[in-house]
Amino acid sequence: MACLSPSQLQKFQKDGFLVLEGFLSADECEAMQRRIGEIVAEMDVPLHCRTEFSTQEEEQLRAQGSTDYFLSSGDKIRFFFEKGVFDKQGNFLVPPEKSINKIGHALHAHDPIFRCVTHSPKVQALARSLGLQMPVVVQSMYIFKQPHFGGEGGPAAVTPHQDASFLYTEPLGRVLGLWIALEDAMLENGCLWFIPGSHRGALILIHGEVVHKSERNFSDRSRQAYTFHLMEAAGTVWSPDNWLQPTPELPFPSLYI
Repeated sequence: MACLSPSQLQKFQKDGFLVLEGFLSADECEAMQRRIGEIVAEMDVPLHCRTEFSTQEEEQLRAQGSTDYFLSSGDKIRFFFEKGVFDKQGNFLVPPEKSINKIGHALHAHDPIFRCVTHSPKVQALARSLGLQMPVVVQSMYIFKQPHFGGEGGPAAVTPHQDASFLYTEPLGRVLGLWIALEDAMLENGCLWFIPGSHRGALILIHGEVVHKSERNFSDRSRQAYTFHLMEAAGTVWSPDNWLQPTPELPFPSLYI
């Protein structure tokens, strides 16, 4: 079980993040990596849907906000790419497996491996120890953090931000991010910046309002991670202005299933 101790809970409430080393076993991490390799190998993205991912607000609105491919991805498994990996015709300039920024946003709903991890007894016990009464899974992403792509502030770097800015609730403080390192995360390959580094299988709890970032990957190794967000649904209003919305096909699923 992954229940938090009183001191861990106090630290999370104080700092807005908490690192839990060894949350997943090496076998569990490798199973997720194998499965994502299969998903990438089967990837068939129409030319008009080959969308580059950006964390810069103006570029994000231009590259994503105007595309139905991004805005309708909340209940699907879709692919988002690094900048500069396509020619003007939308053909790959690099091997497809090296071109992907992330896969989102409903791996937790449509893939059995990721559903199993997301709804695992360990995650459920963790949520209960945080006092979550009716947590639902809002979104999930597999992040590749490809080596040698982009500069600071570019698609391979994530500028300081609060998850609650993109996943807005009333009241605030109802969104929780769970970020699971599937490969060693270090300074050289773009670890999260509210810690100096984390290791295989570590899980980081991220309060929706804590500011965090990651730099570009300067190394020749990827820094893969699986991340998903929970929302305490009890007494919470999900903003109708959020880009991500539940759908009739996929209402936000309860974590406790």
